[in-house]
Amino acid sequence: MDLKAGLWQQQTLKLAMTQELTQAIALLQYSAQELTSFLENKALENPLIKVENNNIQPINPLIDRNRRKHTKNTENEWIEQIAAKTSSVEEQLISQLKMQKYSSKQLRVIKYLIENLDVNGYLSSEPKEISEQLGVPLELVEESIIVIQALEPAGIGARDLQECLLIQIERENLEDDLALTILTQYFIPFAEKKWKQIAKELQIPLQKIQEIFDTIQQLNPRPGALFEQESSSYIIPDAIVERVGEGFSVRLCDDIIPKISFNDNYYKSFTSSQDAQVGRFLQEKVQDYQWILRSIEQRKETLTRVVSKIVEKQIPFFEKGREYLVPMTMKEIAVELDIHESTVSRAVKEKYVQTPIGTFSLKSFFTSTIQTVSNESTSSSQVKNAIASLIETENKQRPLSDQEIVEELKKCQGIVVSRRTIAKYRDQLGIPSSSKRKRFD
Repeated sequence: MDLKAGLWQQQTLKLAMTQELTQAIALLQYSAQELTSFLENKALENPLIKVENNNIQPINPLIDRNRRKHTKNTENEWIEQIAAKTSSVEEQLISQLKMQKYSSKQLRVIKYLIENLDVNGYLSSEPKEISEQLGVPLELVEESIIVIQALEPAGIGARDLQECLLIQIERENLEDDLALTILTQYFIPFAEKKWKQIAKELQIPLQKIQEIFDTIQQLNPRPGALFEQESSSYIIPDAIVERVGEGFSVRLCDDIIPKISFNDNYYKSFTSSQDAQVGRFLQEKVQDYQWILRSIEQRKETLTRVVSKIVEKQIPFFEKGREYLVPMTMKEIAVELDIHESTVSRAVKEKYVQTPIGTFSLKSFFTSTIQTVSNESTSSSQVKNAIASLIETENKQRPLSDQEIVEELKKCQGIVVSRRTIAKYRDQLGIPSSSKRKRFD
Protein backbone atom coordinates (compact mmCIF):
# COMPACT_ATOMS: atom_id res chain seq x y z
CA MET A 1 0.00 0.00 0.00
CA ASP A 2 1.35 3.43 -1.03
CA LEU A 3 1.20 5.82 1.94
CA LYS A 4 3.22 8.73 0.53
CA ALA A 5 2.50 12.23 1.83
CA GLY A 6 1.16 14.75 -0.68
CA LEU A 7 -1.14 17.73 -1.37
CA TRP A 8 -4.51 17.35 -3.16
CA GLN A 9 -7.37 19.70 -3.96
CA GLN A 10 -10.93 18.56 -3.33
CA GLN A 11 -14.09 20.54 -4.11
CA THR A 12 -17.10 19.97 -1.81
CA LEU A 13 -20.39 21.70 -1.06
CA LYS A 14 -21.04 22.47 2.58
CA LEU A 15 -23.68 24.62 4.28
CA ALA A 16 -22.13 26.82 6.94
CA MET A 17 -24.52 27.71 9.78
CA THR A 18 -23.70 31.37 10.29
CA GLN A 19 -25.19 33.32 13.18
CA GLU A 20 -27.50 35.15 10.77
CA LEU A 21 -28.76 31.89 9.24
CA THR A 22 -29.36 30.43 12.70
CA GLN A 23 -31.34 33.49 13.74
CA ALA A 24 -33.33 33.48 10.47
CA ILE A 25 -34.37 29.87 11.13
CA ALA A 26 -35.37 30.79 14.69
CA LEU A 27 -37.37 33.78 13.42
CA LEU A 28 -39.42 31.57 11.10
CA GLN A 29 -40.58 29.31 13.89
CA TYR A 30 -41.54 32.19 16.21
CA SER A 31 -45.24 32.78 16.77
CA ALA A 32 -46.53 36.36 16.51
CA GLN A 33 -46.18 36.83 20.26
CA GLU A 34 -42.64 35.41 20.31
CA LEU A 35 -41.68 37.61 17.35
CA THR A 36 -43.00 40.67 19.18
CA SER A 37 -40.89 39.84 22.23
CA PHE A 38 -37.83 39.21 20.01
CA LEU A 39 -38.16 42.60 18.27
CA GLU A 40 -38.58 44.44 21.56
CA ASN A 41 -35.42 42.81 22.91
CA LYS A 42 -33.55 43.62 19.70
CA ALA A 43 -34.54 47.27 20.02
CA LEU A 44 -32.87 47.32 23.44
CA GLU A 45 -29.64 45.91 21.95
CA ASN A 46 -29.63 47.95 18.74
CA PRO A 47 -30.16 51.75 19.07
CA LEU A 48 -30.75 52.01 15.29
CA ILE A 49 -33.99 49.99 15.58
CA LYS A 50 -37.18 51.84 16.50
CA VAL A 51 -40.16 49.71 17.51
CA GLU A 52 -43.68 51.06 17.06
CA ASN A 53 -46.27 48.87 18.72
CA ASN A 54 -49.74 49.73 17.42
CA ASN A 55 -51.42 47.98 20.36
CA ILE A 56 -49.94 50.34 22.95
CA GLN A 57 -51.80 53.64 23.19
CA PRO A 58 -50.06 56.68 24.70
CA ILE A 59 -51.46 57.98 27.96
CA ASN A 60 -53.23 61.33 27.74
CA PRO A 61 -54.12 62.59 31.25
CA LEU A 62 -56.77 65.02 29.92
CA ILE A 63 -58.59 62.33 27.92
CA ASP A 64 -58.36 59.88 30.80
CA ARG A 65 -59.75 62.48 33.22
CA ASN A 66 -62.74 63.18 30.93
CA ARG A 67 -63.32 59.47 30.42
CA ARG A 68 -63.50 58.94 34.18
CA LYS A 69 -66.25 61.59 34.43
CA HIS A 70 -68.46 59.45 32.19
CA THR A 71 -67.74 56.16 33.96
CA LYS A 72 -68.83 56.90 37.51
CA ASN A 73 -70.82 53.69 37.57
CA THR A 74 -67.60 51.71 37.40
CA GLU A 75 -65.91 53.40 40.37
CA ASN A 76 -65.90 50.16 42.35
CA GLU A 77 -64.46 47.98 39.59
CA TRP A 78 -61.04 48.01 41.23
CA ILE A 79 -62.60 46.62 44.41
CA GLU A 80 -64.22 43.81 42.44
CA GLN A 81 -60.90 43.01 40.81
CA ILE A 82 -59.27 42.66 44.22
CA ALA A 83 -62.07 40.35 45.33
CA ALA A 84 -61.59 38.27 42.20
CA LYS A 85 -58.02 37.39 43.12
CA THR A 86 -57.89 33.73 44.09
CA SER A 87 -56.28 32.60 47.30
CA SER A 88 -53.84 29.73 47.53
CA VAL A 89 -54.74 26.12 48.32
CA GLU A 90 -53.17 26.50 51.77
CA GLU A 91 -55.22 29.61 52.55
CA GLN A 92 -58.48 28.02 51.42
CA LEU A 93 -57.94 24.91 53.56
CA ILE A 94 -56.60 26.72 56.63
CA SER A 95 -59.55 29.15 56.51
CA GLN A 96 -61.84 26.19 57.25
CA LEU A 97 -60.08 25.40 60.54
CA LYS A 98 -61.21 26.56 63.94
CA MET A 99 -57.80 27.65 65.17
CA GLN A 100 -58.69 27.72 68.85
CA LYS A 101 -59.37 23.99 68.84
CA TYR A 102 -55.74 23.07 68.15
CA SER A 103 -52.46 23.59 69.93
CA SER A 104 -49.68 25.56 68.27
CA LYS A 105 -47.74 22.30 67.76
CA GLN A 106 -50.66 20.62 65.99
CA LEU A 107 -51.31 23.69 63.85
CA ARG A 108 -47.68 23.55 62.73
CA VAL A 109 -48.14 19.89 61.70
CA ILE A 110 -51.45 20.62 59.92
CA LYS A 111 -49.92 23.51 57.95
CA TYR A 112 -46.93 21.35 57.02
CA LEU A 113 -49.22 18.58 55.76
CA ILE A 114 -51.33 21.01 53.74
CA GLU A 115 -48.21 22.52 52.14
CA ASN A 116 -47.09 19.05 51.06
CA LEU A 117 -50.30 18.01 49.27
CA ASP A 118 -49.71 17.19 45.59
CA VAL A 119 -51.71 18.63 42.67
CA ASN A 120 -54.37 15.93 43.12
CA GLY A 121 -54.83 16.83 46.78
CA TYR A 122 -53.12 13.65 48.00
CA LEU A 123 -50.60 13.35 50.82
CA SER A 124 -47.68 11.44 49.30
CA SER A 125 -45.35 11.40 52.32
CA GLU A 126 -45.60 8.65 54.93
CA PRO A 127 -46.77 9.74 58.42
CA LYS A 128 -43.65 8.18 59.96
CA GLU A 129 -41.39 10.29 57.73
CA ILE A 130 -43.30 13.46 58.62
CA SER A 131 -43.08 12.57 62.30
CA GLU A 132 -39.30 12.25 62.06
CA GLN A 133 -38.89 15.43 59.97
CA LEU A 134 -40.93 17.58 62.37
CA GLY A 135 -39.80 15.83 65.54
CA VAL A 136 -43.36 15.22 66.75
CA PRO A 137 -45.16 12.04 67.87
CA LEU A 138 -46.59 9.80 65.14
CA GLU A 139 -50.01 9.94 66.83
CA LEU A 140 -50.10 13.73 66.39
CA VAL A 141 -49.39 13.39 62.66
CA GLU A 142 -52.16 10.78 62.28
CA GLU A 143 -54.61 13.03 64.13
CA SER A 144 -53.66 15.99 61.92
CA ILE A 145 -54.26 13.94 58.77
CA ILE A 146 -57.78 13.13 60.02
CA VAL A 147 -58.36 16.86 60.60
CA ILE A 148 -57.40 17.66 56.98
CA GLN A 149 -59.51 14.82 55.61
CA ALA A 150 -62.55 16.38 57.31
CA LEU A 151 -62.13 19.57 55.24
CA GLU A 152 -63.72 20.42 51.89
CA PRO A 153 -63.58 19.18 49.21
CA ALA A 154 -64.21 15.62 50.30
CA GLY A 155 -61.22 13.40 49.65
CA ILE A 156 -58.57 16.04 50.28
CA GLY A 157 -55.61 14.72 52.27
CA ALA A 158 -56.08 11.09 51.20
CA ARG A 159 -52.99 8.91 50.87
CA ASP A 160 -54.15 7.31 47.62
CA LEU A 161 -57.13 6.96 45.27
CA GLN A 162 -58.67 4.14 47.31
CA GLU A 163 -58.74 6.21 50.50
CA CYS A 164 -59.96 9.26 48.54
CA LEU A 165 -63.03 7.37 47.28
CA LEU A 166 -63.76 5.85 50.68
CA ILE A 167 -63.72 9.30 52.30
CA GLN A 168 -66.15 10.64 49.71
CA ILE A 169 -68.55 7.70 50.11
CA GLU A 170 -68.67 8.24 53.85
CA ARG A 171 -68.96 12.05 53.50
CA GLU A 172 -71.81 11.91 50.98
CA ASN A 173 -73.81 9.55 53.20
CA LEU A 174 -73.46 6.85 50.60
CA GLU A 175 -72.60 4.26 53.22
CA ASP A 176 -73.24 1.05 51.43
CA ASP A 177 -71.69 -1.93 53.15
CA LEU A 178 -71.26 -3.65 49.82
CA ALA A 179 -69.56 -0.62 48.22
CA LEU A 180 -67.25 -0.25 51.21
CA THR A 181 -66.42 -3.96 51.09
CA ILE A 182 -65.63 -3.86 47.37
CA LEU A 183 -63.45 -0.72 47.66
CA THR A 184 -61.65 -2.05 50.73
CA GLN A 185 -61.09 -5.69 49.80
CA TYR A 186 -61.42 -5.83 45.99
CA PHE A 187 -60.20 -2.42 44.84
CA ILE A 188 -57.77 -3.59 42.11
CA PRO A 189 -60.02 -6.24 40.50
CA PHE A 190 -62.94 -3.80 40.74
CA ALA A 191 -60.95 -1.09 38.91
CA GLU A 192 -59.81 -3.61 36.29
CA LYS A 193 -63.42 -4.77 35.84
CA LYS A 194 -62.69 -8.33 36.87
CA TRP A 195 -66.18 -8.41 38.29
CA LYS A 196 -67.03 -12.07 37.80
CA GLN A 197 -64.45 -12.99 40.45
CA ILE A 198 -65.97 -10.44 42.88
CA ALA A 199 -69.54 -11.53 42.13
CA LYS A 200 -68.65 -15.16 42.73
CA GLU A 201 -66.90 -14.54 46.05
CA LEU A 202 -69.54 -12.16 47.41
CA GLN A 203 -72.43 -14.10 45.82
CA ILE A 204 -74.03 -11.05 44.26
CA PRO A 205 -75.26 -10.35 40.68
CA LEU A 206 -73.04 -8.42 38.26
CA GLN A 207 -75.80 -5.81 37.92
CA LYS A 208 -75.26 -4.82 41.57
CA ILE A 209 -71.55 -4.24 40.97
CA GLN A 210 -72.46 -2.16 37.91
CA GLU A 211 -74.67 0.07 40.11
CA ILE A 212 -71.82 0.58 42.59
CA PHE A 213 -69.46 1.35 39.69
CA ASP A 214 -71.87 3.99 38.32
CA THR A 215 -72.11 5.60 41.77
CA ILE A 216 -68.33 5.72 42.21
CA GLN A 217 -67.94 7.20 38.73
CA GLN A 218 -69.71 10.31 40.08
CA LEU A 219 -66.99 10.85 42.71
CA ASN A 220 -63.95 13.07 42.22
CA PRO A 221 -60.63 11.18 41.99
CA ARG A 222 -58.69 14.47 42.04
CA PRO A 223 -60.13 16.74 44.74
CA GLY A 224 -57.06 18.97 44.60
CA ALA A 225 -57.95 19.94 41.04
CA LEU A 226 -60.88 21.96 42.39
CA PHE A 227 -58.35 24.49 43.68
CA GLU A 228 -56.75 25.00 40.27
CA GLN A 229 -57.69 28.52 39.21
CA GLU A 230 -55.80 28.98 35.96
CA SER A 231 -56.44 32.20 34.11
CA SER A 232 -58.00 31.86 30.69
CA SER A 233 -55.48 31.63 27.88
CA TYR A 234 -56.26 33.32 24.59
CA ILE A 235 -55.02 32.12 21.23
CA ILE A 236 -53.94 34.87 18.84
CA PRO A 237 -54.06 33.51 15.27
CA ASP A 238 -51.04 34.03 13.06
CA ALA A 239 -53.13 33.88 9.90
CA ILE A 240 -56.78 34.31 8.90
CA VAL A 241 -58.60 32.34 6.21
CA GLU A 242 -61.69 34.12 4.88
CA ARG A 243 -64.35 33.11 2.42
CA VAL A 244 -64.25 35.25 -0.73
CA GLY A 245 -66.89 34.38 -3.30
CA GLU A 246 -66.39 30.75 -4.29
CA GLY A 247 -62.89 30.53 -2.85
CA PHE A 248 -60.79 31.45 0.18
CA SER A 249 -58.23 34.16 0.86
CA VAL A 250 -55.30 34.08 3.28
CA ARG A 251 -53.85 37.02 5.18
CA LEU A 252 -51.39 37.20 8.03
CA CYS A 253 -52.24 38.84 11.37
CA ASP A 254 -49.54 41.49 11.37
CA ASP A 255 -51.48 43.92 13.56
CA ILE A 256 -49.97 42.65 16.82
CA ILE A 257 -46.42 42.56 15.44
CA PRO A 258 -44.58 45.85 16.09
CA LYS A 259 -43.43 47.88 13.10
CA ILE A 260 -39.70 48.53 13.02
CA SER A 261 -38.00 51.52 11.44
CA PHE A 262 -34.51 52.93 11.16
CA ASN A 263 -33.44 55.49 13.80
CA ASP A 264 -31.99 57.96 11.32
CA ASN A 265 -31.38 60.72 13.88
CA TYR A 266 -29.22 58.47 16.05
CA TYR A 267 -27.29 57.25 12.99
CA LYS A 268 -26.58 60.76 11.68
CA SER A 269 -25.45 62.01 15.10
CA PHE A 270 -22.59 59.47 15.14
CA THR A 271 -21.61 59.16 11.47
CA SER A 272 -19.48 62.30 11.74
CA SER A 273 -17.37 60.66 14.45
CA GLN A 274 -13.79 59.85 13.45
CA ASP A 275 -13.57 57.03 16.00
CA ALA A 276 -12.98 53.72 14.15
CA GLN A 277 -14.65 51.75 16.94
CA VAL A 278 -17.82 53.85 16.65
CA GLY A 279 -17.79 53.31 12.87
CA ARG A 280 -17.54 49.53 13.27
CA PHE A 281 -20.35 49.61 15.83
CA LEU A 282 -22.65 51.56 13.49
CA GLN A 283 -21.86 49.28 10.56
CA GLU A 284 -22.64 46.19 12.64
CA LYS A 285 -25.96 47.63 13.85
CA VAL A 286 -26.98 48.72 10.32
CA GLN A 287 -26.34 45.18 9.06
CA ASP A 288 -28.33 43.80 12.01
CA TYR A 289 -31.27 46.08 11.16
CA GLN A 290 -31.19 45.12 7.46
CA TRP A 291 -31.00 41.42 8.32
CA ILE A 292 -34.05 41.68 10.60
CA LEU A 293 -36.05 43.45 7.86
CA ARG A 294 -35.14 40.73 5.32
CA SER A 295 -35.89 37.94 7.80
CA ILE A 296 -39.32 39.35 8.69
CA GLU A 297 -40.23 39.63 5.00
CA GLN A 298 -38.96 36.12 4.34
CA ARG A 299 -40.94 34.79 7.32
CA LYS A 300 -44.06 36.54 6.07
CA GLU A 301 -43.63 35.19 2.54
CA THR A 302 -42.92 31.61 3.70
CA LEU A 303 -45.81 31.54 6.15
CA THR A 304 -48.22 32.95 3.55
CA ARG A 305 -47.15 30.35 0.98
CA VAL A 306 -47.45 27.45 3.44
CA VAL A 307 -50.89 28.50 4.74
CA SER A 308 -52.14 29.14 1.19
CA LYS A 309 -51.00 25.68 0.11
CA ILE A 310 -52.69 24.10 3.15
CA VAL A 311 -55.96 25.85 2.24
CA GLU A 312 -55.60 24.79 -1.39
CA LYS A 313 -55.23 21.12 -0.42
CA GLN A 314 -57.86 21.18 2.34
CA ILE A 315 -60.79 22.81 0.50
CA PRO A 316 -63.24 20.05 1.63
CA PHE A 317 -62.31 20.77 5.26
CA PHE A 318 -63.04 24.51 4.97
CA GLU A 319 -66.25 23.97 2.99
CA LYS A 320 -67.81 21.00 4.82
CA GLY A 321 -66.16 20.67 8.24
CA ARG A 322 -63.61 18.74 10.28
CA GLU A 323 -64.75 15.31 9.13
CA TYR A 324 -63.47 16.06 5.63
CA LEU A 325 -59.81 16.63 6.51
CA VAL A 326 -57.85 14.94 3.74
CA PRO A 327 -54.49 13.16 4.26
CA MET A 328 -51.58 15.57 3.95
CA THR A 329 -47.95 15.49 5.07
CA MET A 330 -45.34 18.21 5.49
CA LYS A 331 -43.24 16.50 2.84
CA GLU A 332 -46.01 16.98 0.25
CA ILE A 333 -46.24 20.69 1.03
CA ALA A 334 -42.44 21.02 0.92
CA VAL A 335 -42.21 19.33 -2.49
CA GLU A 336 -44.96 21.46 -4.02
CA LEU A 337 -43.46 24.70 -2.67
CA ASP A 338 -39.89 23.61 -3.50
CA ILE A 339 -38.65 24.14 0.06
CA HIS A 340 -37.21 21.82 2.70
CA GLU A 341 -39.55 19.78 4.89
CA SER A 342 -37.94 21.26 8.01
CA THR A 343 -38.90 24.75 6.74
CA VAL A 344 -42.55 23.70 6.65
CA SER A 345 -42.22 22.24 10.14
CA ARG A 346 -40.77 25.49 11.49
CA ALA A 347 -43.36 27.59 9.67
CA VAL A 348 -46.31 25.80 11.31
CA LYS A 349 -44.77 25.32 14.76
CA GLU A 350 -47.01 26.72 17.53
CA LYS A 351 -49.00 28.80 15.04
CA TYR A 352 -52.76 29.01 14.63
CA VAL A 353 -55.10 29.94 11.83
CA GLN A 354 -58.54 31.49 12.19
CA THR A 355 -61.07 30.04 9.74
CA PRO A 356 -64.84 30.42 9.13
CA ILE A 357 -65.38 27.20 11.14
CA GLY A 358 -63.05 27.94 14.06
CA THR A 359 -59.43 28.46 15.06
CA PHE A 360 -57.02 25.56 14.55
CA SER A 361 -53.37 24.73 15.05
CA LEU A 362 -51.57 24.63 11.70
CA LYS A 363 -50.04 21.30 12.71
CA SER A 364 -53.51 19.76 13.03
CA PHE A 365 -53.92 19.86 9.24
CA PHE A 366 -51.17 17.29 8.75
CA THR A 367 -52.36 13.71 9.08
CA SER A 368 -51.04 10.36 7.94
CA THR A 369 -52.57 8.46 5.04
CA ILE A 370 -54.77 5.38 5.54
CA GLN A 371 -55.55 3.20 2.54
CA THR A 372 -59.07 2.11 1.60
CA VAL A 373 -60.30 -0.86 -0.44
CA SER A 374 -61.11 1.48 -3.34
CA ASN A 375 -57.42 2.47 -3.62
CA GLU A 376 -58.31 5.94 -2.34
CA SER A 377 -56.87 7.32 0.86
CA THR A 378 -58.30 8.77 4.04
CA SER A 379 -56.73 10.64 6.93
CA SER A 380 -55.95 9.31 10.38
CA SER A 381 -58.32 11.90 11.88
CA GLN A 382 -61.19 10.53 9.77
CA VAL A 383 -60.36 7.02 10.99
CA LYS A 384 -60.41 8.24 14.60
CA ASN A 385 -63.80 9.85 14.03
CA ALA A 386 -65.09 6.59 12.55
CA ILE A 387 -63.78 4.58 15.52
CA ALA A 388 -65.38 7.00 18.01
CA SER A 389 -68.68 6.82 16.13
CA LEU A 390 -68.69 3.00 16.10
CA ILE A 391 -67.96 2.78 19.82
CA GLU A 392 -70.57 5.40 20.66
CA THR A 393 -73.33 3.36 18.99
CA GLU A 394 -72.14 -0.11 20.02
CA ASN A 395 -74.07 -2.52 22.24
CA LYS A 396 -72.70 -1.75 25.70
CA GLN A 397 -73.51 -5.28 26.91
CA ARG A 398 -71.33 -6.61 24.10
CA PRO A 399 -68.83 -3.91 23.12
CA LEU A 400 -66.81 -4.20 19.94
CA SER A 401 -63.33 -5.66 20.20
CA ASP A 402 -60.47 -4.03 18.29
CA GLN A 403 -60.58 -6.82 15.70
CA GLU A 404 -64.33 -6.35 15.23
CA ILE A 405 -63.75 -2.62 14.70
CA VAL A 406 -61.14 -3.50 12.04
CA GLU A 407 -63.69 -5.68 10.22
CA GLU A 408 -66.50 -3.13 10.61
CA LEU A 409 -64.40 -0.29 9.17
CA LYS A 410 -63.40 -2.40 6.19
CA LYS A 411 -66.92 -3.68 5.57
CA CYS A 412 -68.89 -0.44 5.99
CA GLN A 413 -66.40 2.30 5.10
CA GLY A 414 -63.73 0.50 3.11
CA ILE A 415 -60.97 1.58 5.51
CA VAL A 416 -58.06 -0.85 5.83
CA VAL A 417 -56.26 -0.67 9.17
CA SER A 418 -54.58 -3.16 11.48
CA ARG A 419 -55.79 -4.15 14.94
CA ARG A 420 -52.68 -2.54 16.41
CA THR A 421 -53.56 0.78 14.71
CA ILE A 422 -57.08 0.61 16.13
CA ALA A 423 -55.65 0.05 19.62
CA LYS A 424 -53.28 3.01 19.19
CA TYR A 425 -55.99 5.39 17.93
CA ARG A 426 -58.42 4.21 20.64
CA ASP A 427 -55.79 4.95 23.27
CA GLN A 428 -55.18 8.42 21.79
CA LEU A 429 -58.93 9.08 21.97
CA GLY A 430 -58.97 8.05 25.63
CA ILE A 431 -61.35 5.14 24.97
CA PRO A 432 -60.81 2.04 27.17
CA SER A 433 -60.69 -1.52 25.86
CA SER A 434 -63.85 -3.53 25.21
CA SER A 435 -63.57 -5.41 28.51
CA LYS A 436 -63.61 -2.11 30.41
CA ARG A 437 -66.46 -0.67 28.32
CA LYS A 438 -68.76 -3.60 29.04
CA ARG A 439 -71.84 -2.93 31.15
CA PHE A 440 -73.90 -5.47 33.11
CA ASP A 441 -77.28 -3.73 33.20
